[in-house]
Amino acid sequence: MTVVIAALGDPPPASAIATAAEALRSGDIVGVPTDTVYGLAADPWRSGAADRLFLVKGRPRSIELPVFVSGREQARQLTANVPLAAERLMEAFWPGPLTIVVPRRPDLEADLGEDDATIALRCPAHPVPLALCAGFGSYATTSANRHGSAPLTEAGRVATELVGVELVLDGGTCSGRPSTVVDATGEVPKLLRAGIVDWARIMEVLATG
Repeated sequence: MTVVIAALGDPPPASAIATAAEALRSGDIVGVPTDTVYGLAADPWRSGAADRLFLVKGRPRSIELPVFVSGREQARQLTANVPLAAERLMEAFWPGPLTIVVPRRPDLEADLGEDDATIALRCPAHPVPLALCAGFGSYATTSANRHGSAPLTEAGRVATELVGVELVLDGGTCSGRPSTVVDATGEVPKLLRAGIVDWARIMEVLATG
């Protein structure tokens, strides 16, 4: 049976964050509220945890798992280098609903799927995932839903509809649009997925940065 723990507040209850961090260290899958929709979290450095996350989601391993970070400093620990365009986007839109794909550090042993060349990073504008990044470290994530279905917006539905989620942090209703995803690995950034951050605004930042 999935455990649901109240995590409302800014900052959220320290006990809730500590419980979630311990669950991640044990290889469990944890439901987490975000500034968009509910997400699923796993420790990609823990053997088998990413496999469980792909299974719960029903997501093919060919689609890489993004990683939540607390900010640019934590992001730099995961990258081979941060392109100038990515730096400008992080400064302008983090914390917030912008996922940025950058070169992955070659010796990074995290299991995020089949692509070892790049890594997708986001710093969410929500106190719960930020507190978890601070208390646990960066972690793999994906929206809380079966692959191809609509994302879940309430903790109770995450707990009852997704088999294999051991713990859910209840942060209330999360009903924002998905994050925008930008590939910043090349000379010219590319839009991979339209989302809440408008592409025109992104191009404006890059042009004036």
